[in-house]
Amino acid sequence: MADALSVIPAAVLRNLSDKLYEKRKNAALEVEGIVKQLTVAGDHDKITALINLLANEYTYSPQANHRKGGLIGLAAATVGLTSEAAQHLDQIVPPVLNSFSDQDSRVRYYACEALYNIAKVVRGDFIVFFNQIFDALCKLSADSDANVQSAAHLLDRLVKDIVTESDQFSIEEFIPLLRERMNVLNPYVRQFLVGWITVLDSVPDIDMLGFLPDFLDGLFNMLSDSSHEIRQQADSALSEFLQEIKNSPDMDLKDEGTELLGILTSVDYGRMAEILVQRAASPDEFTRLTSITWINEFVKLGGDQLVPYYADILGAILPCISDKEEKIRVVARETNEELRGIQAKPTEGFDVGAILSVARRHLSSEWEATRIEALHWISTLLNRHRTEVLSFLSDIFETLLKALSDPSDEVVLLVLEVHACIAKDDRHFHQLVVYLVHNFRLDNSLLEKRGALIIRRLCVLLDAEKVYRKLSTILQGESDLDFASVMVQALNLILLTSSELANLRDLLKKSLMNDAGKNLFLSLYASWCHSATAIISLCLLAQTYQHATSVIQSLVEEDINLKFLVQLDKLIHLLETPTFAYLRLQLLEPGRYIWLLKALYGLLMLLPQQSRAFKILRTRLKTVPSYSFSGEQFKRMSLGNGFSEVNFFVGSQVLEDGEDGDVNEDQRNNMHNGINFASRLQQFEQVQQRHRMQTKSESQSRPSYTSYPMDVQRQEEPKRSSPMPDMSRPPSRTSHR
Repeated sequence: MADALSVIPAAVLRNLSDKLYEKRKNAALEVEGIVKQLTVAGDHDKITALINLLANEYTYSPQANHRKGGLIGLAAATVGLTSEAAQHLDQIVPPVLNSFSDQDSRVRYYACEALYNIAKVVRGDFIVFFNQIFDALCKLSADSDANVQSAAHLLDRLVKDIVTESDQFSIEEFIPLLRERMNVLNPYVRQFLVGWITVLDSVPDIDMLGFLPDFLDGLFNMLSDSSHEIRQQADSALSEFLQEIKNSPDMDLKDEGTELLGILTSVDYGRMAEILVQRAASPDEFTRLTSITWINEFVKLGGDQLVPYYADILGAILPCISDKEEKIRVVARETNEELRGIQAKPTEGFDVGAILSVARRHLSSEWEATRIEALHWISTLLNRHRTEVLSFLSDIFETLLKALSDPSDEVVLLVLEVHACIAKDDRHFHQLVVYLVHNFRLDNSLLEKRGALIIRRLCVLLDAEKVYRKLSTILQGESDLDFASVMVQALNLILLTSSELANLRDLLKKSLMNDAGKNLFLSLYASWCHSATAIISLCLLAQTYQHATSVIQSLVEEDINLKFLVQLDKLIHLLETPTFAYLRLQLLEPGRYIWLLKALYGLLMLLPQQSRAFKILRTRLKTVPSYSFSGEQFKRMSLGNGFSEVNFFVGSQVLEDGEDGDVNEDQRNNMHNGINFASRLQQFEQVQQRHRMQTKSESQSRPSYTSYPMDVQRQEEPKRSSPMPDMSRPPSRTSHR
């Protein structure tokens, strides 16, 4: 310090701390001259002492004017050192940087001015202090004093110029500081940071793309800033980075020889995908749009290289497909199609299980469009990687079954397509039908609201006969008799009304003519026994009218309850539909179809006379012409009952008058195509007996007082005492009026 005092006059030191700027400025010029002389003399010891004096006695002084003088003095000393200044920067720069945080705004202002002058002299030599200078400027950019901000901006521009022309700048050392500062929310700081990112990206020798994951999240965070200017600057920076990728020599990253691949191999795709996925779920609309746009370009340019991250990307796309903003929906759908179009293999890192997990999770989405696309993905995976998907079947099967209760018909239809694809082999087909029946049992509303849609669609996607046979087999062993009855009634209604099952109905009509029809009839019969009306419907459809009559006559008092009458009412209405047009036309020849007529009269006798169904059926029967009855045919009909009259039938038709009634034993065995109707009737009665016993048991354990409508009560009493119409003679004309 004594050396410094000896070279600097006391008056200069006094003026250096004067409150007037002009005196400080003149004193600084004196210091500059002294340093120049010492530099020429090569007396660096005295120069060091002088700098230490200015730093310790002035810049760190508690007096503001001393600090101001010290800063201007250090700048003057640097100017005096000129080319020799670099070796003294360790003494000069730290005191100046320390002054950036001074409480006095004027001191901060002079600190900016001092560092500006120092930087002009040393240029690239002060790059070693870049991180400290950057950190200081970052804080000053948000300074409360406008003059300080202005001075900091001037200094910032100079530092940027120096960095862009320097070959000593280390991007590796700078990135950690940049990453840390990217979380700052101050708008001035954000502008400062975006400015630096843009400048550094413009330097050819600096590969900012390689460090993009380090500050990408921060840029996306700025897209939701309240300041329009900051949002615009962040978007501009992001667009520039994306454009650099797109404008690379070869946009196809699959070609390992391209320059683009070389550029991007340093990018951590895992971190990039994670950032984009997170930002795609941002509550800010602009952020979502930008992130999904980035994902779209990444999938297009580097699809194969993103294979390990498909699951994460898909997890970001699916919700955006249902976004409230149309632009986002459009880009998301396009990205989804691009992603699904890339056929990757598990050996290439394609994780089927992870994709399935994402699709399964989004099957529970509140948005229909997202659920639909999730199902499309499952379907696509089944078609491409069936073996792998089936290995994860236990993870998704329950969710797929629950999706059958989806409020959207389109979703339900797609779920059924997936189920049908899974059920191509017998094991999974059996599992599907078992689970389906199980779900119908647990959820009555599912059967009521979706049952018809589900069964009909499965019959289209899979073989209708196979579906019905499997359902019948499962229901045959159903322990819940009430459910079995309800399920059979539902299946029977679908069978009689659905256009998709027309071929199945045609096959059943041939039950007495060929083995295929017979086998289907017998397969359904076992489970149809759970419902009397279903069995009667099946017999009418199969044209086994004599057996239908036997079933009707086998019914006892307990069977004729309100549920039965409701189902019977439905059947009578169905008889008037096109499905049973053949049956109504057969009534034109009552002489050939006496058992049909007897069955219909049997049904009529079971219906309450005041019911609409009774009036409909009675009206239909009144139209039956009596001219085709033969007295001989009625005589034959009266000779016996049950199955003793089978020799008078060919299929379901009565032999015409004049035909040979003598039938040999071989013909007798083939009359009913090998169907033992006596055994079938016994089977029906056994199943119905189980239902009666269960009903009785339930009524004993839980007494109930069922009140039937008055018209039903009035009709039941005479109905049970009224015999079937005498079919031994033709009905009178008056009876059919």
